This record gives sequence, C-alpha cells and structure tokens, in this order.
Amino acid sequence: MSSTEKEESRNPFKTTPNAGAGFAVPAGITFITRPDRVFGANDRVRVGVCGIRGQGFEHIKEYSSLEHAEVAAVCDVDENIMAGRLRDMDEMALPQPRTFIDARKLMEDKSIDAISIAAPNHWHSLLAIWGCQAGKDVYVEKPCSHNWWDGHQLVKAAQKYNRIVQHGTNSRSDEAIIEEVKQLHDGLIGEVYLARGLCFNNRDTIGHTPVEPVPEGVHYDLWTGPAPLQEFTRNHFHYNWHWFWNYGNGDIGNQGIHQMDVARWGLGVGFPNKVSAIGGHFMFHDDQQTPNTLNSVFEFEMPDGKRKMLEFEVRHWISNHEASIGTPGFGVSIPGFLGPPRKTPRRPSGPFDTVGNIFYGSKGYTASDSEGSASFRSWLGPAQQRGPGATRGGNNWANFIDCVRSRKKEDLNAPIEEGHISCTLVHLANASYRLGRTLNFDPVKQEVIGDEEANRMLRGHYREPFVVREEV
Repeated sequence: MSSTEKEESRNPFKTTPNAGAGFAVPAGITFITRPDRVFGANDRVRVGVCGIRGQGFEHIKEYSSLEHAEVAAVCDVDENIMAGRLRDMDEMALPQPRTFIDARKLMEDKSIDAISIAAPNHWHSLLAIWGCQAGKDVYVEKPCSHNWWDGHQLVKAAQKYNRIVQHGTNSRSDEAIIEEVKQLHDGLIGEVYLARGLCFNNRDTIGHTPVEPVPEGVHYDLWTGPAPLQEFTRNHFHYNWHWFWNYGNGDIGNQGIHQMDVARWGLGVGFPNKVSAIGGHFMFHDDQQTPNTLNSVFEFEMPDGKRKMLEFEVRHWISNHEASIGTPGFGVSIPGFLGPPRKTPRRPSGPFDTVGNIFYGSKGYTASDSEGSASFRSWLGPAQQRGPGATRGGNNWANFIDCVRSRKKEDLNAPIEEGHISCTLVHLANASYRLGRTLNFDPVKQEVIGDEEANRMLRGHYREPFVVREEV
C-alpha cells in the first residue's frame, strides 16, 4: 500500500453484494461527493490517470502539455511501473503526483476533477462508472467496454450523474478526418453506400509463456479485477492481455475500434441490423485466443428503406496496402490540404501496416489514414480524378479538458454515446465469430434477436466485487 493510501483510510464505497456498481454508499452520503467545480480563467483541471504503463503515459504527456490541465494523481497496480513513471515525470520536470494502487482510493480524493483511464479493456467501463458515481468527469480509452453490457451501463451512468465522458477514439478530433466526414455527408462522392475499415498490423507471434509466481510489486488480484482469477503468466499480463477473451477484444477492439468508429461515422449509421464474421488464428501456434485474421460485415437498414454496408478486416502479418493507405507520403503534397501533418504520428506504424478507411459512393471514393499524419484523399468520377484532400491532426485530450471547463457536453468530439455504438459493433463481430453464425440485431432494444447464447456473451461475466450492476 502506498503512503498516500495509508493517509486516506476512510472509504465511502463499501463492497457489498447489492451495491450499485460493485460499491454501495452509506446512508446519507450521495455518490456525487462534491458540487461541479466552476473553473476560473487560470484554473487547471486536476486529472488522475489510471493505468500508466503504455498508453497511460501518453495521457500523462498529453495533459502535461495543456495549459489548463495537470496530472495530479496516478494509479497503477504494478509498483515497478509506478516507480519508473515517477522517475520519468521527474525528468520531465513535472510536479510529483499523488500515487494510488487501488483506483477506489483515487475515487475518494475530492481534489481530483477528472479521471483518465488507460487500464486493460476489462476495467474500462467499471472504472468509468465509478468515476461518474464519484462526481468526476471521465476520459476512457478505447474500447470503452469489454462487452456490450459494460458500455450500455456506462452510458446510463454518464447521463444519470451528468458527467463529461470522452471516448478515446482520437480520430474524432483530427481535423482532416472531421473534414472527410463532412465532405461525405455533404455529397462529395454522392450516395455513400459502403465503408471499409482496415486494420492490417504486422504483428509477430506471442509464443508460449509458462505459469510463474506473481512478480514482486504486482497487485495481481486488483489487475484481474472483474475477470476470472487465473494463474499468472507473462502473456496474460502487460500488453499481450489484448489477445485473451477474459481481458481484451483482439485487434478489432484494440487498434480496429478507431477505424470502426470512423467507418460508422462516415457512413452515417448507428447500430446494425445484421452482423456476420469469419476468421481464425492462422499461422502462429501460440497462446493467443483471439483471431489474428477476421472479416466482418455489418448491414444497416436506413429510415428511407435503403441499406448500407460496412466491411471490416483484420490481418496480422505480411500484407499489402489498399488505396495507398499506409504508404510513405500519403498525406504529403496533395492540393487542398488544410495544413501541415501532425508533428509526431499517433502510433509507430511500420512501413507495411495499412490502418485506415475507404468510403465508396455513387460518384467516387475517399481513403483516410488517421494513424499517421491524419489525412484523407478523394477520387471522383469514372476516371477517378483527384478530388479534395486534407491533412491536419487534432487533440482529443484538449477537447475533453475544454469541455470539462465549459460543462458543455455538446462540444465533445467523441462522446461516450457514440463510443458505445461503435464498440457494440466490435462486440457483435467477435460474438458472431466465436459462435460461428450470423447475428440479427435489434437496434432499438440493443439485443440479438432469438439468440440467448449471443445475448449472454454480450452481457459478460464479473468476479465479485468488481461487478457492473443493474443499477448504476
């Protein structure tokens, strides 16, 4: 236990089987532990970052670069990672934050205005719900949920407690992608009938790792949280947890959720009516459970009786490019650019990765790469003449902080309601793949029609007391 946690011994979130989201509040104490803070012109939003090994350290760097934000607290279940990040922050000349191992203690800290979540997927919604209940605004990494139920309950919590909740689908803040979507909706390529999301990542095998003792300084029960408690192996821990169903969602929910969200956004659709996915774990014989190759198709019935389709493809190894996405210079020297590319790419993509989107319409098509320089191109008419293009990045964290200060939910670029819909597509594709059948989905009831096995899979399972409850 950290010295900070020893100082903070009172815990209003008592663990009881019948609590709202795993924790009940004693009589006379409300979930909202403080009124909304009114921010002055020079006030900073005090942020607590949960999960600081990989993407969480990016959160630290992003908030630390913003005038109106400060990293006031960090939380991680691996004390080794914590020690390293504190050294990193010291070298960056950043103020030393308060430290927590158990996120429940962080939630009690009334001086924290917002939490930023970069823990493993199986923790995302539960931490976000706790944050809403504790009166804090929330930035939650993609995917916002480990299963459909998580996301559904998070949306309810955000609305019930009137919280600012931003989803980590960063492309929603990239100005080039915003411009592409606007052009699509304004008719640049005519009637848009098909979107194609691409997630071709050159990922090597994870091999096999044996059961071993939990490393010193790792609070493994807390790391496991809602998931079944299993014996410790390296492949079930840092990063490689992405490839196991108890913790992750495969690459369609890891990298792919960014492209899934853009595909749905540009196509102008919500929940699907039909989903079918097929794939497998090809070539490598290792510990990975999730598919490394997956083709999924979604059908949407529109109010005017027409249909639209979304294709999504995951590949894991040697692959080709499509529509020039991922090629050097995709976002360079194109007439009509909005501005220079982002100074540093969001992810260190290799020269053979193809990660982006293609939209097809009656008058042409567009292609976008939102992971490198945040760019889009267009080709118009039967001759496929070059049309408008744009390159410019953005900052999803800055947009979140602006909205926390203004209290204007409507200004969020990636509101949790949109994130939940896109994540549901990921969960439906994985469920279709795992069950080996097409799923017919009711967009209004948000349930699979006539398939209780699929609905149980979308609901998920939780280990007490880390449970996403019926009442939030």
